[in-house]
Amino acid sequence: MAHSATTHTTHTTHTPETPPGRVVIITGAGTGIGRAAARAFAAEGARVLAVGRRAEPLAETAADVQGDGEIVPYLADITADDAPARLVRHAIETYGRLDVLVNNAAIVGTGALGSFTKEGMGAQLATNLVAPVLLTQEAVPHLERTGGVVVNISTSVGQRGWPGNAVYAATKTGLELLTRSWAVELAPRGVRVVAVAPGAIETPIGLHQGLSEKQRAAHRAWQIAHTPMGRIGRPEEVAWAITHLAAPSASFVTGVILPVDGGAVVG
Repeated sequence: MAHSATTHTTHTTHTPETPPGRVVIITGAGTGIGRAAARAFAAEGARVLAVGRRAEPLAETAADVQGDGEIVPYLADITADDAPARLVRHAIETYGRLDVLVNNAAIVGTGALGSFTKEGMGAQLATNLVAPVLLTQEAVPHLERTGGVVVNISTSVGQRGWPGNAVYAATKTGLELLTRSWAVELAPRGVRVVAVAPGAIETPIGLHQGLSEKQRAAHRAWQIAHTPMGRIGRPEEVAWAITHLAAPSASFVTGVILPVDGGAVVG
């Protein structure tokens, strides 16, 4: 399985609340929120296993590390049968520990009722819901040893009705329920489980959906109109929430689902 370390600077931003040397797995780390989170953890001194299906974006993620940490690309399709076990095993064999798992990878599929296919829904369910379950259960025994954290990336879409995004929203709402359930189930084992629910964030998701420039512009205009703060968020703003919820200083926080959406859910 392809992976490679990168060079980094000697500057560090870690504090006693975010000790260096933690090991973090982030899925969907090639672009957007996953990339920003990988760089934010590395800036704190963490060793980040950046997981994705495409080598070039992962290499770009790993090319800009500010801090004493490192980002190591790891090519994998998390929906493959052996991927969860292989990924966690690689982290343990390489670093000897696991502190944080960020379930970020997702597929967005839009469409009104009547347009769905079993194949299309299956791809979303496999990536957005089934893979996080299987990956988390592989990771938990190792997270238990470090008092670790699972961070699930949901969406503000899942917290309100949004016609045309029903199946995607349903997978993310399911992930939120898993967050609350796992938080209760794993608390006696010393593992925290939290979630971040981004709103409209500046990521390449429109391109991945195959939208034209005109369609993307119209979609962005609609999102801004429905965001009280009147702008699109930045991936770094979501990464801030991820790293802070995963920090040891958040040790009494579990089961929470934190919107990072400019007020879209409450507006």
